[in-house]
Amino acid sequence: MSDSGEEQGKRFELLCGVSIALIAAVLAISDLGAGKFGDDELVAHNEKNNAYLWYQSKGIKETLVEGQRDTLQALMTANSITAEQQPAIQQLLKKLDGKITRYGREKNEILKGSTGVGKENWSQEVNGQLGHVTGASEWEAKAAALGDAGDRFDYAALFLQLSLVLGAISLVTQNPKPRMAFFALMVILSIVGTVYSVLAFRLALAI
Repeated sequence: MSDSGEEQGKRFELLCGVSIALIAAVLAISDLGAGKFGDDELVAHNEKNNAYLWYQSKGIKETLVEGQRDTLQALMTANSITAEQQPAIQQLLKKLDGKITRYGREKNEILKGSTGVGKENWSQEVNGQLGHVTGASEWEAKAAALGDAGDRFDYAALFLQLSLVLGAISLVTQNPKPRMAFFALMVILSIVGTVYSVLAFRLALAI
């Protein structure tokens, strides 16, 4: 091999080595993002499940109160309650209707979140304060969006890892044409992987 050929080979090895290092750095950053936002997705799923359990508990309480109200109304209709007792029963029925209305509003806020129902419909406290409920549907949307971001991180990792393999092959290949072909493929796949990584970060950070 001539001196010029050796010099070209060294320049190529330097270029390819630096490119591989840069791709490896992008892959490391992408993996960090995938891990971090993957944990956030798990948290979102857990919070969604907790919110639905909270919603169901309110529904059970609402059903019990409705049962009490319906029983009292049936007794009133059947004239099983004396005239002296009816005013007290009417007051009790009013309280039960108020509870049913409150449970309905609380369920709606737990499902949609405080921002989803508006300030005038806040009824459920979190740590003693109103307006801080993140709804089950909000957690579900967040988990779905983080899942989409996770898919893009997976594609990014796939393309970046393939580009590293092609880069390693181009380093050990002696024939100039195949070497440049592998290098070109490495560059293309690394660009695709980087784009997927950027899109994943943008999606995850926007949540």
